[in-house]
Amino acid sequence: MILRRRLNPKNDFLFKRLFGEEESKELLIGLLNAIFRDKGLSPIVNATVIENKELTRKLIDDKEGRLDVRCETNERVQINVEMQVERFSHMDNRSLFYLGKMYVDSIQMGGMYGELKKTIGINILDHSFLPLESYHSCFHLYEDDQRAFMLTDILEVHFIECTKFNKITFDINNDLHRWLRFMEECVTEEQLKELVEMDSLIRTAEERLAFLSGDEQMIRLYEAREEALYDRNSLMDDAMKEGRAVGRALGIAEGRSEGRSEGRSEGRVEERANLISSMLQKGLSAIQIAEFTGLTLEEVMQVKL
Repeated sequence: MILRRRLNPKNDFLFKRLFGEEESKELLIGLLNAIFRDKGLSPIVNATVIENKELTRKLIDDKEGRLDVRCETNERVQINVEMQVERFSHMDNRSLFYLGKMYVDSIQMGGMYGELKKTIGINILDHSFLPLESYHSCFHLYEDDQRAFMLTDILEVHFIECTKFNKITFDINNDLHRWLRFMEECVTEEQLKELVEMDSLIRTAEERLAFLSGDEQMIRLYEAREEALYDRNSLMDDAMKEGRAVGRALGIAEGRSEGRSEGRSEGRVEERANLISSMLQKGLSAIQIAEFTGLTLEEVMQVKL
């Protein structure tokens, strides 16, 4: 079944409803195996979805809330999938932070190191991030001078950049290509028809999308999440514009009175301080500001204090 009004699967709330519930486990396993096969990695046979039963309106409205999909395989491998339409300056650090937290939390206090679980982070980004041509990058821990030697495979990070995928030739026989096209908001009915006829899992996913789209409460939460992310972008854009405007004005003023070189330098410092202050006044957290601006948390906190 193909929808007349098709909701955007990249909305992280809808993505979680599509793939992050036990009843849709086969879809998650299908997506994960397509990702693993694309890098020549072993597929998984079964997994237990770690559901979040607290998908409340408060969490949906939280501009910092992370609505990730988590599961654990029968082989005790824990996997976290994040659909991210927002652009962060430190997406690499962000990903490693949450990956590391999952890894450390995989054993009880006082447990043995051997009990730590293999942890995989998968970031599906609706923008370009890495300075690489490939749309799918996978990272492990390798020795610098002997790149063939992997220290351990216990940590694994994937980045899938949808904007890069859209620039390559689509291969209907590649299951990851099929999943990424399914997740496109602007996929055509002709393309959808081709997908569902080719892939029974994609057909099931499209039917689930249709089912969810008929739930009025689900649609309200979907739209609330869209609005929350839109508000976040608007706040950030306004704060950046205000900060730059103030900084330019200060730089010009200082340049006229104390010399162009010194004025530019001080102007940049003042611009940064006013940018941070403006963002704080608009309700953004220190962590959010650091992620979006590329500043360290310490630099942000100095202004905040």
